Amino acid sequence: MTLNALIFDVDGTLADTERDGHRVAFNAAFKELGLDWNWDEALYGKLLAVTGGKERIRYFVDQFLSGYDKPADFDDLVLELHQTKTRHYVAMLDQGTIPLRPGVRRLMDEARAAGLRLAVATTTTPENVTALLKNSLATDAEDWFDVIAAGDIVPAKKPAPDIYLWALEKAGWKPGECLAFEDSRNGLKSSLGAGLRTLVTVSSYTENEDFDGAFAVLSDLGEPGRPFKVLKGDADERDYVDLDLLRWWHSRVNA
Repeated sequence: MTLNALIFDVDGTLADTERDGHRVAFNAAFKELGLDWNWDEALYGKLLAVTGGKERIRYFVDQFLSGYDKPADFDDLVLELHQTKTRHYVAMLDQGTIPLRPGVRRLMDEARAAGLRLAVATTTTPENVTALLKNSLATDAEDWFDVIAAGDIVPAKKPAPDIYLWALEKAGWKPGECLAFEDSRNGLKSSLGAGLRTLVTVSSYTENEDFDGAFAVLSDLGEPGRPFKVLKGDADERDYVDLDLLRWWHSRVNA
């Protein structure tokens, strides 16, 4: 089967957004709404066990605030916090403070030039995706993607496979003609559950996770003159991920 499409996770995969992006925006939202909560880097690493911003807030309250008395309008508070956090995060993206990871733009340009299709499958909100794409790729970058599957369009978030299954159905693609790109164990479980062969590029929070099932695990996609590090698998002695390497992987995993 020919490789025809690439499906990308967003946070940690396209850009290392978690530590210096989402975490900072959550703390700004807490402060704005008069809460004395603070998510330092270590705590946020623990909270990343849960995907989805609203779900992460609930998990924090349930697991780390044993003495917290939830108000009657707690559901509304969670929603307001998440909306406020999104506003702060988008403002950070508008300021250009969160760059794409090595190789992402180059690989997407090469894929588009070769006629491959692109998609996004993520649990982050559509607003976050749009802001990252517009500020890091191009003002019309949304049009580069056949499908942008994001946010609450499916009820079960990663590690459930639902977001990938939704994207595949929407695009009309078969798993065997695609490759997925992830950075976390939860994301890998999600893509594998949808039958997708998956490349992992670890992020600052995920480098020590178990990536059993990925066909390769790399430090990043690499650039000419700035090689990736192979953490697991065979990269055919290449220095950076390009379409030739993706096709080589695809032919091997689908043999």
